[in-house]
Amino acid sequence: MLQLLHIENIAVIERADIELENGLTMLSGETGAGKSIVIDSIGAILGKRVSRDLVRAGAQKGFVSAVFTDLSAGLVSLLDELALTGDEPDTLHLQRQITADGKSTCRVNMKPVSAAVLRQLAPYLIDIHGQNDGQKLLDEQYHIDYLDGYAGLDALLAQYRPKYQALLALRREITALETGEQERLQRIDMLSFHKEEIEQAALQPDEDETLAQRKAYFDHAGKIAGALEQVRLALSGDDEVGGACALLDQAAAALAGLHEVSEAFDAMAEQAEEVRLLAADLRDSVISRSDNLDFSPAEREWVEQRLDLIYRLKQKYGGTLEEIAAYHERITSELETLADSDNRREALREQYRAELTEAKRLAGQISEKRRTAAARLEKQIVRELSELDMDKVKMRVAVHTGAKLAAHGFDTVTFEISVNPGEPEKPLSKVASGGELSRIMLALKNVLTAGEDVGMLIFDEIDTGVSGHAAQQIARKLSAIAKKKQTLCVTHLPQIAAMGDHHLRISKSVRDGRSYTAVRPMDRAQRVDEIARLLSGEQISDAARRNAEELLEMAGQED
Repeated sequence: MLQLLHIENIAVIERADIELENGLTMLSGETGAGKSIVIDSIGAILGKRVSRDLVRAGAQKGFVSAVFTDLSAGLVSLLDELALTGDEPDTLHLQRQITADGKSTCRVNMKPVSAAVLRQLAPYLIDIHGQNDGQKLLDEQYHIDYLDGYAGLDALLAQYRPKYQALLALRREITALETGEQERLQRIDMLSFHKEEIEQAALQPDEDETLAQRKAYFDHAGKIAGALEQVRLALSGDDEVGGACALLDQAAAALAGLHEVSEAFDAMAEQAEEVRLLAADLRDSVISRSDNLDFSPAEREWVEQRLDLIYRLKQKYGGTLEEIAAYHERITSELETLADSDNRREALREQYRAELTEAKRLAGQISEKRRTAAARLEKQIVRELSELDMDKVKMRVAVHTGAKLAAHGFDTVTFEISVNPGEPEKPLSKVASGGELSRIMLALKNVLTAGEDVGMLIFDEIDTGVSGHAAQQIARKLSAIAKKKQTLCVTHLPQIAAMGDHHLRISKSVRDGRSYTAVRPMDRAQRVDEIARLLSGEQISDAARRNAEELLEMAGQED
């Protein structure tokens, strides 16, 4: 059960600590006071998606925490499996912080977790019936989910659905192979041409870069030759003028000749000799390189043609040599598949037949269990509705079994109802009024959650569209449900509010231009005033108070 809910800086709620007890708790208050914010806060702690708009204006972060006790065996087992057991084995602490920039932080028993983990725990904690669930009940696509949940088909469906998805994938692959033979042959011709063109090119890794460097060499051939000739003349000279090497020879010889006169010039002589030798080496290298310059016009033409080929291949098959190689690998594999398509197609057909047989077997079991469960569900819903002032109703959970498999098996399911004697059952969307829909949803919830492990039920304005005697019947049903599971009901009807074992009032006030919401439990006298307000509005009359007293006394007698 939910024992304590703490809300901080969530929408109009600056801070609220809500203590909850077993039994039936009513939550009421004026429109806009923040009842939906309490439900949204509980949704946040259960891992539902939240918006940054949920954080109170001006606050940096919002915070919700909850304490649950009397944990079910299934929940205890799941917490142990997730290594989230707390210091108190029968108590669960959940926390969720939402920042103004939309980030969310979650904790279970003080251990950080993702919102997905909160959603994993939620089915064991609280089942919220919101105002949108009534509209969902009108949508026939969800009826099969209601029946499957009641029938306990999770395990069978978990086996069937992968089989069905595998069938779809196999069918797509077979269809692809069964495209026209002419198209297949055309594809083979095209891919074979691409493959041959790439293979004939015999591309080498990084070849384009190497060729680009060689082309740049050819493009600057004149400049290279001229520079080398200029260096050779400077070093060697010509018939008329001597070069630097001859001058350095003279300088080195002159300094070497001073050794007989004085050893003071020996260091200079060594430097001159070193420079002379370096100049001579440079001259020899330049002459050798000049003599071996390779400016073959034929090679230049080949390089340019090769680069042009690589450019055209890049334009067709990929922007880089690596991408061309990857494309070649892909089409080689596809060609193998196309060449072997007949064998492959027959193998896939055989696999499809085997998968189809197994999927049909599972779907048949599912259909049988649905039909059996549908008969039971009809009776239970009718019994529940008879206790909700709809004793003339006829309900049919129609299981329509077709010949083709779909995501749910062979079946479609529709809930059909007749609310007037003599009238045939028709789809809910064509028959049920708002008040009838609320009662059908309540009956369905009571039936579906009876065997579930969930510890608490929340009904958010289940009384929409009902009044008078029907409202009293709903109140009695809520009271009966609350004897089995902790129940919280958001209501605006006095007949329902009076049936609560506990009553919380949510109110809004304005201070210094800001809205503030408070949630407080009420004693007997305060409950009288609140029920009287629900009866007559903000101006509470003595007659309304007497009526409220009478409703509370009648509720007490029913207990």
